[in-house]
Amino acid sequence: MPTSKDLSAAVDACCRDGRLAEAAALCRALLREDPRHPEALHRLGVLHHLGRDYVAAARLFAAAASSGHPAAHGDLAVSLMKAGRPEDALAQFRKAHALAPQDARVGYNLAMALLAAGDLREGFCLYEQRWHLKGPTPWVPRWDLFWDGRPLDGGVLLLHAEQGFGDTIQFSRYVPLAAARGARVVLAVPAVLRRLVAGLDGVDGILSEGERIPAYAAHAPLMSLPRIFRTGRDTVPNRVPYLGAGQEGSAPTSGARGPIRVGLAWAGRAEDPDDAHRSLPVERLAPLLALPGLEFHSLQKGAAEADLDRVEGGGRVIRHGESFGDFADTATVMAGLDLVIGVDTAVVHLAGALGKPVWILLSADPDWRWMRGCAHSPWYPTAHLFRQPALGAWEPVLADVGERLKAALAGHG
Repeated sequence: MPTSKDLSAAVDACCRDGRLAEAAALCRALLREDPRHPEALHRLGVLHHLGRDYVAAARLFAAAASSGHPAAHGDLAVSLMKAGRPEDALAQFRKAHALAPQDARVGYNLAMALLAAGDLREGFCLYEQRWHLKGPTPWVPRWDLFWDGRPLDGGVLLLHAEQGFGDTIQFSRYVPLAAARGARVVLAVPAVLRRLVAGLDGVDGILSEGERIPAYAAHAPLMSLPRIFRTGRDTVPNRVPYLGAGQEGSAPTSGARGPIRVGLAWAGRAEDPDDAHRSLPVERLAPLLALPGLEFHSLQKGAAEADLDRVEGGGRVIRHGESFGDFADTATVMAGLDLVIGVDTAVVHLAGALGKPVWILLSADPDWRWMRGCAHSPWYPTAHLFRQPALGAWEPVLADVGERLKAALAGHG
């Protein structure tokens, strides 16, 4: 009988060549000989997960875990989350962490599950495990000067962006809190966010890619600030707006009794591994675009905006993509809107930070920051969350949005 090592090598070879059916057949053949073979159960579970059959994957991972496979609890948790069973997933993440407390990947996954469950204190503490997986950011030459929140008495505190644009927008709210502890805050952000965050209270200086990093007394990534400030679900600093729209450029305008102006964002970055779940196929917008009394504005740019050409009603959407040089330009357009509707991208974070009414359309397995089972966000008081009942089920989400738009139109007249 093949060893676990032999099976792994054979399945890996099949997967590299795209022969997934053959890889699954190898696992099943071994399971006919030994139905409790832990590696075969685990590898077959991985293949089902890759095929988005999360229920079958969870069943196989559970069998692998009961057969003693060391990684199965963590993988079971991930499949349970995708299958819409977050409470069971959290229990499995905790088991995986208890079995391997030094495993940074396991700790990181538990952190995200805790944050999704609304346990921000414990979640943000474990979230620091990400640095064992990704290493320091390029902004920071001296990782040893990590800020612990102590007063700096006028010393320079370098706060630096990490991960996506939306993350920077969301956690830049902590800059004034850091400045209030006596720090001269220098904020390092991507150039496309520079003008947007320039007006944040407490910013002493801003730098972007390629600029000289000044000497500093301490530094911190923006997404470590919730842990430093001991943020809990009831203590999120959520006064809005904390960002403002610039005065340059032009915003949409209409008369007092004109149409309701609605911004739309339906697509994220295609290279994001979860984009297939979070982005909305542009064709699904057609029923919304058919509603009278609404003036639609695209908050996309490039190919995503051009896709409106193949949608019924896409021609009535006012397009701004060519005018968007950075997020300050997007903020200027948003300033003239009554409502923003979008999937989980930086655009909805921007709307929330500007204090705009924003309706956020979420996958059944959303990012941790949107938590689970709630219609409102502690991070953005002007946001309403619309959730898929199951992965890929956009129809009920858009039906709900359509009914709420009709109600808004009735009240607007």
